[in-house]
Amino acid sequence: MALGASLGHRFANVALAVEALTHRGTLDRRADLKAAYPHGNERLEFLGDRVLSLAMADLLLRRFPGEREGQLARRHAALVSARTLVEIAEAIGLAAHRIAWRGAPEPTPTILSDMLEALLGAVYLDAGYAVAAQVIEKLWGERLGSQHAAPRPPKMHLQEWAQGRGLALPAYRQVRREGSEHSPEFLIEVTVGDLEPAQGRGPTKRAAESAAAAALLERLGGTSS
Repeated sequence: MALGASLGHRFANVALAVEALTHRGTLDRRADLKAAYPHGNERLEFLGDRVLSLAMADLLLRRFPGEREGQLARRHAALVSARTLVEIAEAIGLAAHRIAWRGAPEPTPTILSDMLEALLGAVYLDAGYAVAAQVIEKLWGERLGSQHAAPRPPKMHLQEWAQGRGLALPAYRQVRREGSEHSPEFLIEVTVGDLEPAQGRGPTKRAAESAAAAALLERLGGTSS
């Protein structure tokens, strides 16, 4: 399949790739796929998330032998974040390979990140950990480069900002949840003391909290890195 060139891996078991590209939301419209893959790509996504986490930790340990655990953890969090997954999915044109129904809308960022994780799980089952780690190293490319400083997650940055000024710690509140069960979107609000609250959206509560913190930092003239 054409996607193999972007991944750097040609599947021996093509059914694994098909499963990885089939989001659960498609199954209600495609009885043929529902019979073959009753869970869609959820199980492979579960596996791929763990494969990515381990491979990334291994890559960072080898690339940054002088860094402490906290620095490595910040790099790891940024590199396996939903935002990074979506960026990579878009870079390799993953949306064009999604298996859906005729007339289906463009996949959401959540669907794209799920598909990429599912593909990594599929590569692992198809060829083993070493090949999956090579695929991850190839796809993440320059993002792993030593020239990039370990970023501070927005929530950590906002907390440090508040503590440095003697303010109460940031408080996060879920405003609402939208979307379907399989593709949710959360709206989270963050407040710090008497400052005007800021809001952020994301496919998970954690991602939405991070987006809210980044929005407040931007308003304050700070950065999220």
